[in-house]
Amino acid sequence: MQIPFRRLSVTSLALSACASLFAAEPPLADVIQNALATSAQQLEWQLAHLPADSDKPMPRTFEHGKLVTVQTRDWTSGFFPGSLWYLFEATGDAKWRASAEKFTALLAPEQHNQRTHDVGFILYCSYGNGLRLTGNVAYAEVLRNGAASLSTRFRPKVGCIQSWDKRRGWECPVIIDNLMNLELLLWAARDTKDDHFRAIAVSHADTTLKNHFRPDHSSFHVVDYDPATGAVRTRVTHQGTADSSAWARGQAWGLYGYTVMYRETRDPRYLAQAQAIAAFMMNHPRLPADKVPYWDFDTPAIPDAPRDSSAAAVMCSALLELRRYVEPAVASKYSAFAEAQLRSLASPAYLARPGENGGFLLKHATGNHPSKSEIDTPLNYADYYFLEALLRARAAN
Repeated sequence: MQIPFRRLSVTSLALSACASLFAAEPPLADVIQNALATSAQQLEWQLAHLPADSDKPMPRTFEHGKLVTVQTRDWTSGFFPGSLWYLFEATGDAKWRASAEKFTALLAPEQHNQRTHDVGFILYCSYGNGLRLTGNVAYAEVLRNGAASLSTRFRPKVGCIQSWDKRRGWECPVIIDNLMNLELLLWAARDTKDDHFRAIAVSHADTTLKNHFRPDHSSFHVVDYDPATGAVRTRVTHQGTADSSAWARGQAWGLYGYTVMYRETRDPRYLAQAQAIAAFMMNHPRLPADKVPYWDFDTPAIPDAPRDSSAAAVMCSALLELRRYVEPAVASKYSAFAEAQLRSLASPAYLARPGENGGFLLKHATGNHPSKSEIDTPLNYADYYFLEALLRARAAN
């Protein structure tokens, strides 16, 4: 039987189109390698353009055409040295180790900082990675001191580490972000054999699990407690659209935080919570096709609202770890989702070209939209978790 020429032509064109589509999707290994190479070029450029002898040595963002640098006490100060450590890990090049050591050393005073809950962010991203990659015992001492400083903010009646000092009428505010600082305490518990650190971390995680989450597994940003009784005074979303909304990065902090808590404790409640948050985010009807969320899942400005590449980077890195702890079918879903996010972030739509974007890697992050701060800008923590995700994906690829 002779096949009509027209049908054969259409079929051939369709097959050719499919082949072109698949050919256009480079292997993930190539995406990772190219993104790491671009990141190295970009951070090398940024290092060369940082202000010399500044009392604000750490690059935080590039806003209104200007590089914004911050002091070491800023909550984001550990991410830049952490990114340098990740490039050392990625390349093995001694120049990245030297730069990482230089900027990590600048954070030494923060080991005694008892005025912030973000000692974990500041020290574990910098000194923690340095210790992991070099075994420098001096780094361990800084981390132990930092954990002790963080512990002073634990409020036994509440069961949590207090995030901010009294402000806005709050007595003992605890933010979802604070889960990210527990990894330092859990490291210190292992290192010192002092269960006090672990007890604080578990208490904080349990209290947050009880009070921060809604029935759909989205979270409030802030829960304010009565420090004398531990009672919840109010639940609000300070950096989101509304108290009832799901601020995107806050959801990602929760996902990452409970993934770490499960890794360190193997408590199945934490694994269940991490999976529940993952499901909320992955299946959200307002998640864009490229899987880089709007800054808040509930902002009425969708689809014209700014994205938050930092939320995507944190989420991607968390999923790449979470997949290690679940059954194969679920792990495959997490892997596929994280790969799609990584491909988006590594594309020209989000990954800046060397010499642009103030030397930062990712474009289109959102810091604090309600305060009109850092909207559609790069952010150093977006870069840090992007590099972490690239390395996690490379290790598993």
